[in-house]
Amino acid sequence: MSKAFTRETEGQDEDDVSLPDVPAGGKNYITPAGFARLRAELLQLMDEERPKVVEAVHWAAKNGDRSENGDYIYGKKRLREIDRRIRFLTKRLEIAEVTDPAMHRGHDQVFFGATVTYADESGAERTITIMGIDEADSSQGQVSWISPIARALLKAREGDVVKLVTPLGAKEIEVLEVRYPAPA
Repeated sequence: MSKAFTRETEGQDEDDVSLPDVPAGGKNYITPAGFARLRAELLQLMDEERPKVVEAVHWAAKNGDRSENGDYIYGKKRLREIDRRIRFLTKRLEIAEVTDPAMHRGHDQVFFGATVTYADESGAERTITIMGIDEADSSQGQVSWISPIARALLKAREGDVVKLVTPLGAKEIEVLEVRYPAPA
């Protein structure tokens, strides 16, 4: 039987995106800016991109033989990708707990949203910002709050030495500075 006569079932997408794990009993913390970015992406997909693709698929379907119609085949594939991303964003926004890191401004203790400068055993300094799972970008010096470095630093204060467990063994790092963004 040719593939054209098989039925796709809901959720059968071979590259279906699974949600990154949130610790058991934990919450999906996100900054207000991160929440706004995810929400804007969801609205853009639903209000602008999806209707354009649906219109293109509808037009291509009217052109006859769908098995050799590149516009139709590509459009249907793109529509599945958009729908998959919409489902992902909807689920993430439903379980998100918006936490404003600015409320900790002035504190020297590390909480969610802190920008922390620390030094390792060799004296090398590094600065990271602790962000939500869905918004952390390592190229920008942002780490997820569930990452090993963030877990080691959480609740530490400026001047504290904490133990960071790595695959190469435990290392000690010293918290040099803790900063929070200004209130919006």
